[in-house]
Amino acid sequence: MIRGPSATRGSPTAENGETPLELRKLHPGFGVEIIGVDTARPLDAAAFAPIRAAFEEHGLLLFRDQDLDDEKQVAFSLLFGPLEKTISANPAGGSLFARQSNLDIRDGTVIPLADRRMIYQKANYLWHTDSSYKPVPSLCSLLSGRVVPPEGGNTEFADMAAAYDALPEETKTRLDGLVAEHSIVHSRAQIDPNVMTEAEKAEVPPVRQTMVRVNPVTGRKALFIGAHCSHIIGWPLEEGRAFVRHLTETAIRPEICYSHPWRAGDIVVWDNRRLLHRATAYDAVKYKRLMQRTTVAGDAPTVPQ
Repeated sequence: MIRGPSATRGSPTAENGETPLELRKLHPGFGVEIIGVDTARPLDAAAFAPIRAAFEEHGLLLFRDQDLDDEKQVAFSLLFGPLEKTISANPAGGSLFARQSNLDIRDGTVIPLADRRMIYQKANYLWHTDSSYKPVPSLCSLLSGRVVPPEGGNTEFADMAAAYDALPEETKTRLDGLVAEHSIVHSRAQIDPNVMTEAEKAEVPPVRQTMVRVNPVTGRKALFIGAHCSHIIGWPLEEGRAFVRHLTETAIRPEICYSHPWRAGDIVVWDNRRLLHRATAYDAVKYKRLMQRTTVAGDAPTVPQ
């Protein structure tokens, strides 16, 4: 597991008159910190183009010391594309934000650990990709650290492009054309089968997703799995689940993972087509935490629904 940025810096060659970015690698295989960009200020197309190119190439972008409120985060997120609304089961349901927090949205008090809202969030500790349970899975997520505990609460990322590259050829052949069912009901049930109401479950019926995704810009293939991935269409249920578990257990190796230690003012952008991620624990009784996530919608289903 790689923790924190290396000292290596790089500035990609500018194209079409674009200003080159100053980058610091976060991990040898993916992820960069972008230095000197203020995401709270409006960015025109020329200024945003190298940021989008870095996103496609590196899969994960970190911006430190950003002065973001909700309005500014939405404005920066919209540069990547239209935003999803959060499903009703989330503590900020129906808004443009998926709130990851132990603070009550109504009055800022700490939510008790036994509260359903905190139990629901425990599923974030599972490796997953955001919104793969929707017919059109998301392009990327943007998570900003507003209130950050002094210890714990890292977000970990695993590179499923590197995981795919490392698969034996016979496994790649086996994966070719496979489609899996994804469901947030399946992932939440791994924590508590009763954490979602029947109405909330009905809002998000299962969907089908390809098990391998291809980045349309770079051409790289990546495994598309995670906690929402329930089973394989056309396979016996338990056989499909066993194969998904095997893929996950063999894919997520320390050398293809990066653990991000949060600081207040961080915003991290990651590619949901390529990376799995998960939250890690913090003392939710002792410390306050508020993370605001915007999610950029994808542009098409991965397979017909």
